[in-house]
Amino acid sequence: MDSSSESTRIVVCDADTGAVIRQGYAPHPVEKGPEADPQAWLMSLGEAAGNGLLEGVQAIGVAAQQHGLLPLDVEGNLVRPALVGNDKRAQSAAADLVDSLGGRTAWAQAVGAVPQAAHLVTKLRWLARTEPAHAARIAEVMQPHDWLAWQLLGRPARRTTDRGGASATGFWSAATESYRPDLIELALGHQVRLPEVLGPSGTAGFTPEGLLISAGTGETMAAAFGLGVGEGDAVVSLGASGSVFGIHHEALVDPSGTITSFADATGRHLPVVHTSNAVRVLRGAAEMLGTDLEGLSDLALKSSPGAYGMVLLPYLEGERTPHLPHTAGSLHGMRRESMKPEHLARAAVEGMLCGLADALDVLRGRGVAVRRVFLLGAAAELGAIQAVAPGLFGVQVVVPQPAEYAALGAARQAAWAWGVAHGTLTPAAGAEAG
Repeated sequence: MDSSSESTRIVVCDADTGAVIRQGYAPHPVEKGPEADPQAWLMSLGEAAGNGLLEGVQAIGVAAQQHGLLPLDVEGNLVRPALVGNDKRAQSAAADLVDSLGGRTAWAQAVGAVPQAAHLVTKLRWLARTEPAHAARIAEVMQPHDWLAWQLLGRPARRTTDRGGASATGFWSAATESYRPDLIELALGHQVRLPEVLGPSGTAGFTPEGLLISAGTGETMAAAFGLGVGEGDAVVSLGASGSVFGIHHEALVDPSGTITSFADATGRHLPVVHTSNAVRVLRGAAEMLGTDLEGLSDLALKSSPGAYGMVLLPYLEGERTPHLPHTAGSLHGMRRESMKPEHLARAAVEGMLCGLADALDVLRGRGVAVRRVFLLGAAAELGAIQAVAPGLFGVQVVVPQPAEYAALGAARQAAWAWGVAHGTLTPAAGAEAG
């Protein structure tokens, strides 16, 4: 099961062959800002699993959106709605936390990440500062996949999470594989109950009906598991913003905060670099030219490499990599002969992909091997993206067949916890770009 910010998707797989037998889907209510009602996720899960979808199922893995904070009281009930996503209200709280521990290097050494607005530790500081009455009632915290698994199990006394989810909190170290309770105290002002961190093939428990529930994980970790990526592979995800991650044998400490060192779902590590601008650059250029993404791609293919000297610096929403939060995008190299729609389209494609190539270079600079890139997202299907990316990334680029990779990763984890040999559910093949 994959409970994203927008929907619940379920794939039922044959553990012997890895084949997808059945699928289910249900949308979530549109979230109003950075808050959500977790009961809506549970209702969506029930809807997606309707009509006998789970008949014959023996084990379930739950993947869910990352960076969601569910603050619970001593009875295990929600103190307030969940805080989800990159809550910009918490940006000043992130800066406060960085200063409180002694700077970015101290945080990177402590937990492998410098607090951002999305981290749970930052959301706790924000609650302590802005909603002290709610903050005082918080007795434990969970993330979306932890909470959903707990609900499926019937709300047992035992609470669990996994390495991947724990590494996204800002108070668990992927290097030492342990919590830092002092950082929770620093953020919230008091200690809270934390879920037990399970190993990659661990079992959270069994439902009242006898179904095994595996450890679960965050969407990024589940998608990596579903794709079957290994060391030497990197994944470039094209959303409105972008992310680039690789697989590494050890946790990385990056005092600049550019790299966030997550744990993955297999026992290894998953260093991630985020960019603020990806498909939003293409959409902005398409709107300027009065077309859509497919039309922009067609125009870009009529131009030539280098876009006739036109260069688009794609920092339309500021930028995280490099850290330029208040900068703006700019267009350079305009000459009379270059001021044509196809060259602007090409400059937009190249500018966006150069930003992601910079993110890949950040990983390479820290010793992360990149010999192949998996390109994900609807924009990965565009002809111009597939034509330009291999040259800029400098390695083989593969566009996987469309599939629910986070849900598939959760299914692979469930099979592993159930006793099926790791690697049984073979990832789907992909087409090479270029």
